[in-house]
Amino acid sequence: MRFVGVILLLLATGVVAAPVQVQNLRMWQAPDETRLVFDVSRPVQHNVFTLSSPARVVIDLSHASLPKALSQPKPDDDVLAEIRSAVRPNGDLRVVLDLKRPVRPKSFLLRPNRQYGHRLVLDLLKENASAVRQEPVRHGTAYAAPRLRDVVIAVDPGHGGEDPGATGARGAKEKHVVLAIARELERLIKREPGMRPVLVRKGDYYLRLRKRIEIARAHKADLFVSIHADAFRDPKVRGASVYALSQNGASSEAARWLAERENSADLIGGVSLDDKDDLLASVLLDLSQTATIEASVEAGDQVLRGLKKVGRVHKRHIQQAGFVVLKSPDIPSILVETAFISNPTDEKRLRSARHQRKMARAILEGIRSYFQSYAPPGTLLAAREHVITRGDTLSEIASHYGVSMNTLRITNDLSDSDRLKVGQTLRIPPGRGS
Repeated sequence: MRFVGVILLLLATGVVAAPVQVQNLRMWQAPDETRLVFDVSRPVQHNVFTLSSPARVVIDLSHASLPKALSQPKPDDDVLAEIRSAVRPNGDLRVVLDLKRPVRPKSFLLRPNRQYGHRLVLDLLKENASAVRQEPVRHGTAYAAPRLRDVVIAVDPGHGGEDPGATGARGAKEKHVVLAIARELERLIKREPGMRPVLVRKGDYYLRLRKRIEIARAHKADLFVSIHADAFRDPKVRGASVYALSQNGASSEAARWLAERENSADLIGGVSLDDKDDLLASVLLDLSQTATIEASVEAGDQVLRGLKKVGRVHKRHIQQAGFVVLKSPDIPSILVETAFISNPTDEKRLRSARHQRKMARAILEGIRSYFQSYAPPGTLLAAREHVITRGDTLSEIASHYGVSMNTLRITNDLSDSDRLKVGQTLRIPPGRGS
């Protein structure tokens, strides 16, 4: 009886509990980090540290076992060279990552969701990954004409990596179909005069929601378009929808920005908040957010019009919600639900390259329509055109469009003679009449 009591006591205290099993290892490589996800049988205590000469990351998992060998990195992985493991004398499992370059590790545990069980996530952050490349400053004595820039559209394929998003009945994964549509949209935007795309997620890897916003801001995006595929428990529901940020979502984001403004280098409408008192900072942020939401709704409405020409829409008017990826206070942002991947018809269409091209063209049509009316000053799309007819003079054209003659000369590389030819086309930069 005494022996049985000891066994029960050991079981109660967990001393003889079965070791945590590391069931699987999945890896994804992103531009600025590599993510490793260990599928484990239950939450595991762990310790992570780095070693140098050569560069290594060591993960010690308390009282853990490894039923099968861990996956190995691909030969073209620019961070990981090899993954080794061994059980230590104290029963802990040690995993060693041999590296090709120094990294900064960051680990955390995730609870089970609908697709995966307990997970230990290890992010290997590349050094200087978050540094934004600055354009060199050119100094000169001669006055340089202000160059008209392209409108920048950040195209964000949702999900990625260990986050597949929704899955259709025939196995189509949201992360794959939205990446295909996003790549097609990127290709089309590249062909548009005055537009430049930035693909936020370029492959099958995970990106934090706020990281997506950071990427758009780093590229000074004029519009953020997040592409998704919806799902619902009723497979009969189908069609596309477009979302902008709700006022409630904006309010919660405003509180976060105001709380962090002393430690943030971000700008709101070109104005830093860190040196403003609470009231002024709040007013500036509210004005910026209100204008951004209005622009987002207008852009979303134009995109929804384009989608209506391609197929069925689930909601005939733009919707508003508190999606995190839409919470940039100074970048108009929309989320496009291209279809319901949970609907068999929609899933089949989403897997079709032809339909993906149609969706991309429809989104582009909406983007084009939006910027025809709301092109930012200083962009090629904001510049108007005037075709010279007999009797036109530079001074009359400048007066008509509310711009200076010198600005017209600079924009169009005209000589001081102001000689114009009938049929010649002048670009008209933004002015009083814009």
